[in-house]
Amino acid sequence: MAVHFEKTIDSKLIYTGHVITVTQDTALLENGETALRDVVHHHGGACILPYFEDGTICMVRQFRYAMQQELWELPAGKLEAGEDPFEAAKRELTEECGVTADEYIPLGQIYPTVGYDTEVIYIWAARGLHPAPMHLDADEFLTPERVPLDKAFDMVLSGEIKDAKTVAGILKFKALLATGRI
Repeated sequence: MAVHFEKTIDSKLIYTGHVITVTQDTALLENGETALRDVVHHHGGACILPYFEDGTICMVRQFRYAMQQELWELPAGKLEAGEDPFEAAKRELTEECGVTADEYIPLGQIYPTVGYDTEVIYIWAARGLHPAPMHLDADEFLTPERVPLDKAFDMVLSGEIKDAKTVAGILKFKALLATGRI
């Protein structure tokens, strides 16, 4: 089986911002030709699906400027350079939903935009939830809401939930529950 590849032979810094850095790279293709690749470099994110004993999950409604709309999302946040994703997920659980957990279940990683972005989002589920003080960042405005998992699943299937990490987290958690793996 052939392994496909591209090798970076040059990289030019285009932009450095608060959240992303952009480079324009020259890549050597497997056929010997070269191609330009615009790459958005991102430190990644951590996401958590809080699952309550009554079968509900906590999601947040948050306005996303780039999409110019309010979206349903699982609690999540961006990673700082070198930050441990698991610790970030636990932080977001408390910050956005006002709970802590006894148990964390890894749900894996997703690459939300593989064509031009290095972002990796790490996802966990949390069970055995206990109230804790909610504390949003100064520039963060959102509403946490408990939604039955089955309803959230239907919201994914109907297209009401569009956020990639939320779609992946809900589908994977629901599948793991349905097959008795968790």
